[in-house]
Amino acid sequence: MNRPSRRGAHYERWLADYARRAVRPPVPAATTVLLRQAPGGVQTLLLRRNPELPVMGGVWVFPGGRVDPQDRAAADNPDDRYEAARRTAVRETSEEAGLRVDPRSLVRFSHWTPPPDFDPQLATWFFLAPAPPEFVQVDGREIAEHLWLSPAEAIRRHTEEGGTWFLPPTFVTLHELQGFAAVGDALAAAQRREPVFYDTRLATTRAGEEVALWEGDAGYESADADLGGPRHRLWTTEGLPWRLERSGGSGLT
Repeated sequence: MNRPSRRGAHYERWLADYARRAVRPPVPAATTVLLRQAPGGVQTLLLRRNPELPVMGGVWVFPGGRVDPQDRAAADNPDDRYEAARRTAVRETSEEAGLRVDPRSLVRFSHWTPPPDFDPQLATWFFLAPAPPEFVQVDGREIAEHLWLSPAEAIRRHTEEGGTWFLPPTFVTLHELQGFAAVGDALAAAQRREPVFYDTRLATTRAGEEVALWEGDAGYESADADLGGPRHRLWTTEGLPWRLERSGGSGLT
């Protein structure tokens, strides 16, 4: 067995620790957040999953999916699951959007896992990348349509539709990309920081408000959304606008 890269070795340790805490073994996956320059600033590619699909039907997502054997085989080191995830991001973008992304252009941005009792336990890398010049071509089966939108416009549409467009990872990613006037600025900011690992826990306040909690929130360890203290959470109550609350200004800058 070949030894993984430095980043891959760190990821293997994280996966092993997460597997000890999760109800089911994590399934590695990857997503590409494509950015292009537009007159009003940065836009990102969003794909709408076929509404007929039994899992996440009709939800808007970034191109992505599970790591498969061909991704491991294509990596320089097939035993390095981090490098395999990078290959997955490239392959899935080609399959779902018809776009060829240079693997060298991918910038680590974040890593997401759902609550421990969710099935499947997708452990998903989010990579930023500049969009290639080709036109988007969706397959019409898994992916029904696509849009290029600014992060602010995408969040506005999500809000107007009653919070039905996105899952929390997509919403938080778009929130962090708001305000960038140039693709290069967003990529450079991502390169300057370590990727954030979002291990999600769900909770409900005594008032019945639903929140997704992440490390750094006072209620994260106990899943008690009413505890006072630092905040790192997304308010997702049905019928109310989603709201990201984070102490310390630790977003992308």
